[in-house]
Parts: sequence; structure tokens; C-alpha cells
Amino acid sequence: MQNKDLLSIGDKEFKSRLMIGTGRHRSDLEMTNSIEASGAEIITVAIGRLDLKNPKEKSILDFFDWDKYTLLPNTAGAKTTKEAIYTAELARELTGTNWIKLEVIPGSKYLLPDPVQTFEAANYLIKNNFTVLPYINADPVLAKKLETIGCATVMPLGSSIGSGNGIHTIEEIKIIIEQSNVPVVVDAGLAVPSDASLAMELGADCVLVNTAIAQAKNPTLMAEAFKYGVTAGRNAFLAGRIPKINQGSTSSPNSDINKNVPKK
Repeated sequence: MQNKDLLSIGDKEFKSRLMIGTGRHRSDLEMTNSIEASGAEIITVAIGRLDLKNPKEKSILDFFDWDKYTLLPNTAGAKTTKEAIYTAELARELTGTNWIKLEVIPGSKYLLPDPVQTFEAANYLIKNNFTVLPYINADPVLAKKLETIGCATVMPLGSSIGSGNGIHTIEEIKIIIEQSNVPVVVDAGLAVPSDASLAMELGADCVLVNTAIAQAKNPTLMAEAFKYGVTAGRNAFLAGRIPKINQGSTSSPNSDINKNVPKK
């Protein structure tokens, strides 16, 4: 079952439903080891934060075998539509991929994405042959509009980036999943594997995790735990949970329950 249950994004298919970020790791070794342990096939890289002035100096792009992984550049750091488009075009020129995780975040305190500028940037990039994966608030209306103009996924937040608060947007994510015809990737705020499992149990197609792994005391072990959390949640969704009811329901038969009890 697992081998047939593939995640399709754009023209690619993946076995793993866990995307991994490369920010905030304490060392390159922790980064590479944890990503390997996660089983993830899609790695996000903040292109705008790479040091491109010294071509001889190693960057994050040099630490991975890009025949093994799919690179997902992101526009992290972009505060406006114009900045996001510039970063996306730079990413395509630098990496050769037309995939882009679109982030337009004007404020540095809560790190919430700007819905209007995200839509504007997505519309432009799609018209210029990018495969766009937009990071958004858990807004069902915006998610549907982004799908309509051709985004490859929608990526609603669970809670603020790096907050570790888990999923505070369950009801909105449920609606997004219900109405979506493209993969729904729950992104941001996930802290522990049970958060990822919950997202998958709701019917999300994938989750993206960065800080929860990078800043864990043992990133490699946490990455492995997230791998299993995602798998467990996905299997639970496919299996189909029992309905909720307002009273107890015995697991043993109600009739003839005492037939084997000796009579006095």
C-alpha cells in the first residue's frame, strides 16, 4: 500500500510526505544527518540568504546530492511582491529549477504571510512558468483562489513560523482540505511528531518541518520521529477513523454475556 500511495506535486511523485527545511541548524553535520534520517525527498532552501558573493565558499546547496533530493528554493526574507519575484527568478537562474516555495512576509514579529502580495506574486510567477507552492494563512478563500490560478499546492500555516505551538488552525485546514484539488501541505508551527500526525489524520497531503527538527536536542532522532509520525497519521487517515458519538459503546457483545457464568 505504501509504495502505491504517492504524493504528486506538479509533474513529480514522492514516497515521503515530509518536506524538510534547512534553516536554523546548529551545524552542517546536524543538518545533513537529520535530513537523511527524516526520509524526506523535498528540501527547502532560502535562496535569498545564501552568500553568493564568494563562489568558492560552500553553501547549503553543496551539501546534498540533488539527484537524490528535489530542491525547493524559497523566497524567505521577501517582504513585498517585487522582492519575492526577484528572489524566485534568482533561484531559477542559480539552481535551474522552476519550483519555488513562495513566501511574502512583511512583518518580523509574527511572521505572517501577506495574502494580497502572495496572490499577486503567485499570479505573476505562474504566468512565467514557475511551479508555485505558496505559504499562506489558513484561509480557505485564498487557498481556493491560489489553486484556481494554477498553484501546485497550498501551504497553510498551523501556527506562526518557528513558534512550536502546533496546529491552531484545525477547522480552517479541514475546510481547505475538503475543497482542495491540489495537495495541501501544513507548514509552520509544528513542534512534535504528534502535530504532524494530526495534520495527516485530518487529510493533509504533506507537512513541512524545519525548526522543530533543527533546534531539537537531538535533531537526527527528532527527524526520524517525524518520519514515523507522518506515516502513522497518513495510515490512520487511509484506514478511516471511527465516528465520534455522545455515549459509550461496548466492545463486547451485549447479549448472552453471562451465559458461561456458573449458576448457583
